[in-house]
Amino acid sequence: MHTITLNKFRDNMKSFVEHVVSQHLPIRVTRRNGEDFVVVSAEDWEREQETLYVLQNSSLMQQIVASARTHAEDAGYRPADEETHEILGL
Repeated sequence: MHTITLNKFRDNMKSFVEHVVSQHLPIRVTRRNGEDFVVVSAEDWEREQETLYVLQNSSLMQQIVASARTHAEDAGYRPADEETHEILGL
């Protein structure tokens, strides 16, 4: 994570925000009083929130583990050709 001072951020805010949004890289902004903050795009924030939700939900985590197991064993659900064509729009 890139770190800059508040003054530098304020002076170049538009370019820093464009960089955060386009590159999906947060920026840590330091303040003299030590209370730093992070600038992150809304899309990245929402993605992080979804990840935290899944990680904190034991039921979802159990489903992911079970799915990974069946995939590793090549024992998962196999859609019929009709279903595959419908999904792919063929």
